[in-house]
Amino acid sequence: MELLPRSPAEFGSARYWDRFFRQRGQRSFEWYGAFPELCPVLHKYVRPRDKVLVVGCGNSELSEQMYDVGMCEDIVNIDISDAVIRQMQERSGSKRPKMSYLLMDMLQMDFPDAHFQVVLDKGTLDALLTDEEEATLAKVDQMFAEISRVLQVGGRYLCVSLAQAHVLKKAVEYFSQEGWVVRVHQVAGSGDKQQFVLPVFVYVMTKFRKIPGSAPQILEICSEEQDKPMRVESAERLVAAVKDRQHYALLCSQLGKTPCREQVSLDLCDKESGKPRYTLNVVDSPSVKPSRDNRFAIFIIPQGRETEWLFGTEEGRRQLASSAGFGRLVTVALHREQHYEGMAGIQAELSGKVMELAPPGLPARQQVPFLSVGGDIGVRTVRQRATSPLSGEYVVEDVKGDGTSYFRRLIFLCNRNVVQSEARLLAPTPLPGQKKRRKDKKKPSPTDPPAAIDKSYLCCEHHKAMVAGLCLLGGPNPLPGASLAVLVVGLGGGSLPLFVHDYFSQAHVAVVEIDPSMLEVATRWFGFSQGDRMHVHISDGLDYVAKLAAEAPAQYDAVMFDVDSKDLTVGMSCPPPAFVEKPFLQKVKTILKPEGVFVLNLVCRDARLKESVLATLRDVFPLLYTRRIEGEVNEILFCQPSPVGRRDPTELGVRARALEGALREPGRPWDSSYVLADMLQAVKIL
Repeated sequence: MELLPRSPAEFGSARYWDRFFRQRGQRSFEWYGAFPELCPVLHKYVRPRDKVLVVGCGNSELSEQMYDVGMCEDIVNIDISDAVIRQMQERSGSKRPKMSYLLMDMLQMDFPDAHFQVVLDKGTLDALLTDEEEATLAKVDQMFAEISRVLQVGGRYLCVSLAQAHVLKKAVEYFSQEGWVVRVHQVAGSGDKQQFVLPVFVYVMTKFRKIPGSAPQILEICSEEQDKPMRVESAERLVAAVKDRQHYALLCSQLGKTPCREQVSLDLCDKESGKPRYTLNVVDSPSVKPSRDNRFAIFIIPQGRETEWLFGTEEGRRQLASSAGFGRLVTVALHREQHYEGMAGIQAELSGKVMELAPPGLPARQQVPFLSVGGDIGVRTVRQRATSPLSGEYVVEDVKGDGTSYFRRLIFLCNRNVVQSEARLLAPTPLPGQKKRRKDKKKPSPTDPPAAIDKSYLCCEHHKAMVAGLCLLGGPNPLPGASLAVLVVGLGGGSLPLFVHDYFSQAHVAVVEIDPSMLEVATRWFGFSQGDRMHVHISDGLDYVAKLAAEAPAQYDAVMFDVDSKDLTVGMSCPPPAFVEKPFLQKVKTILKPEGVFVLNLVCRDARLKESVLATLRDVFPLLYTRRIEGEVNEILFCQPSPVGRRDPTELGVRARALEGALREPGRPWDSSYVLADMLQAVKIL
């Protein structure tokens, strides 16, 4: 039996609807949203004494149910189908004497002005606005004008809709320009989920007298969990907010039917501020054999550790899910702008929401475990949050690592999953005669004095490799006591130039940093300082190197680039593309001594772009080594201007061990967790 129209235009045809309802018979037809789901929203806006008009009523049971539960009795239903009006008159006439059904076109109604307090529309606007042709839009304008005419000031137009973007945008723009208040409700549990995956929405347009001039628009959205509506600034933003909820519903539907081949990521936002509160990643492990107890789990990532490889990369999360032994694992990252009431509070807040992401076949009452590292949510203390004109918004924060270690991090919020700089913090030293008590171990507070930086420790693996690259230097005097001239482009927190300065006693280090804010951050929070052998130049690295090449060639033993790109659209986040163009690299070669080394931190996810960069480096530097950083995208390139000093990885390892032995002098602190030789034994010659 054919019940659907041959073309969308038939939705506006009385002949089509007569045929539709004759074929369907007495069975009620609900476009979407059954009464139990719509009732909480309708109760907010329909009062028992209101006079209600239902446009395009069809044979829906909505009016009858509103009448029967006592929500409202003075209800007038209209439709263009004579067949359905006669059917509904027969069905309700004797049972509901105060409710009427009239054959009438909503585009040309016979009611006087300001006759109703509520106009209710369930799917009628969606049926009419099937496209954006001029004739269709003219009909919609006529519909809105008639609804506006028959509504009293203060009256409400309630439109139940699937909220297709063009439908919502048209309604919001029309009524907001008329000075009406527009609020969009998401309806909980939208009817038959087998038929409608998309959530149902109710637009609530409240009529106000139009004020001459440019009165501010009042646009709001309210989800099923929210009591308080959230204000949005424009129609476009309102449409986008609805689209986000539709995508989430589709996602939940897909995840509930089949395993996901690719990891799915989504943000859950704070209902008050609208800012992200949780970032969820859904990871399925096909290799895990499902049983009753290992189908689904939630893993709370401790605060501050979301950037670690295990939690911050797809490969790491895949490994985490597999080792945890669950068929589906949802990892949850906590945002620094939010406050959390411990693991129990997070569990209470997320329990209902994460069940929407459950795998297919999970029993409804199945208890889902919440996991974490050490059973807590970690520690994060924001020391400084500021904005730089060049680097954008950034934070300096202290976070707890494994065990009792704390780390200080610099993070640019334009790329919040990447740690820009990191340093380990030293534990406070007790005063003479003072015993360190267990209860003194507490999380750092923004009001505490800045903790001392452990300068013996390089947190970043790529910094360790860059320091190890100094073993490539020739020269008559052995390191670390040899006189060195080192240029570092990119300061960050200052860990790399500070280490070279402190552990190579005769090194003179020049640092080029384009952003003066970073010098302030490094000095205040990361223990950086200038002196006779350490100078910072606030300048663009491109200009500084070009000037040196013109005025003072062949003066540096080592040039190190550790500078990030602010353009996130390029597949290379370090360095900016201009730093690896051939003319500039030739200038870098010019300022190097013949036996010197150029060390480049390369972070490039675009395979073609990376190959192009390597080809350019080979054109400029006859000797090129590469060292991949395990578990990271970083690759450290060691470039030398002369092929004479070529050494194989075994020889480099020997030189690295000799350097390390000299660096570990008595009385000189050195962290034992890394070995320079390990950094160079995995070097490849390109």
